[in-house]
Amino acid sequence: MNSETDATWLASRLAQRTARGLALEVSGLIRSGALPVGLRLPTVRDLAFRLGVSPGTISEAWSELKRQKIVSGRGRGGAWVSGDSATPRPSRMGSVAHFAPDVLDLSFAIPDAGLLPPLREALAHAAGAENLNSYERTPILPALRGAVLPQWPYAPDAFLATNGGYNAVYSVLHATVLPGACVAIEDPTAMRLLDIIEDLGAEILPIGCDAEGPLPDQLAAALARRPAAFIFQPRTHSVTGRHVSAGRLQELAAVLAGSETLVIEDDGVGDVSVRPPISLGTTMPERVVHIRSFSKSLGPDLRIAVLSAPTNIIRQIQSYRSFSSGWTSRLLQAATAWLIEDAATAQHVAKARAIYAERRRTLLAGLAEHGVAMPETDGLCIWIPVESEQYALVTLAAHGIAVLPGSKCSLRPTEHVRLATAILADGHERVAAAVARAARRSD
Repeated sequence: MNSETDATWLASRLAQRTARGLALEVSGLIRSGALPVGLRLPTVRDLAFRLGVSPGTISEAWSELKRQKIVSGRGRGGAWVSGDSATPRPSRMGSVAHFAPDVLDLSFAIPDAGLLPPLREALAHAAGAENLNSYERTPILPALRGAVLPQWPYAPDAFLATNGGYNAVYSVLHATVLPGACVAIEDPTAMRLLDIIEDLGAEILPIGCDAEGPLPDQLAAALARRPAAFIFQPRTHSVTGRHVSAGRLQELAAVLAGSETLVIEDDGVGDVSVRPPISLGTTMPERVVHIRSFSKSLGPDLRIAVLSAPTNIIRQIQSYRSFSSGWTSRLLQAATAWLIEDAATAQHVAKARAIYAERRRTLLAGLAEHGVAMPETDGLCIWIPVESEQYALVTLAAHGIAVLPGSKCSLRPTEHVRLATAILADGHERVAAAVARAARRSD
């Protein structure tokens, strides 16, 4: 069937003439099987002519279908049906493997459940939370605001409680960034952040990093594209474990000063970091959104993060959230506030922080003994350079060890793997020996 016939056949089955309407109708044909996976779609120009619309309308519809991951392809190669579900899928997170019980899974940088503080007293206290069971869309409970304020790295206009750190990033981006805009982000970065930006339909501008943080010259070059937002992790990087130095933070502030780009700071490691929180909010509070997650320190099932931002940004996020939950559970907010101010919980978190640091140092020392020298870092994982990522993954798998491919965390070619250390309570020697063999590909 030639492309002109394809266009005629498809046009006869489409009643809409807007980009949104055409995308919905084509996705319906794909789901029904009328347009099977692997089929080449008509060219933009041919279908636009048959429908009597502009090529731009078809291109916009195709872009929406590509965002939903049911159509792929670009340029002169045309577009192809690549999926039969119109549900957006996180390509990186969605492709992470699940391993058999006998595999040592070090692919997720998660807290050790045995080191999280007990929640019984906090949840009992939360039963008396202020304004409980109200439908009022309160941005944050006064108790939680009062608990986080003394530890916050700057004095913000306003706070907002969200359903976890990634929910905070997702909400900020969807409330403030239009599809098709540019978003700058440090590279490497958390794979879920890349999934979130791609789901938004924004173009990603990767910013390279060194041991001190994002490179100012690359950020300056990216700002020429006028990105709507710049996302980075100043306190402890969730992938590499490094932190942004005080000097680098000043350099970034100088580069950003001449732009209108919104700065989004993601403190996902939170209070299990050995470093104090830092923020560009000390110099440009009118442009900074600072997010701190409490999942790693207090527990992921609390589903609590707090963000600070200018009041107008908080209003935008609240308006976006009105389409869904509207507010974050007051029960969970009150429990988190109690935990933050509880002295026993603070000691519990400090102990966990020390244990995580010791587990990380023990593995780094073991790697050094096997000839793989790496700098001391922070966080719940280590970022290991390897000669071949694929070889390293296969070799570690043969030793019953699973790690995260570094390519999932980067938009640029990289030969790294990320290995979680927080849950590695023992077996450091075995892991170090296997990683050393995997890192150096033998000819």
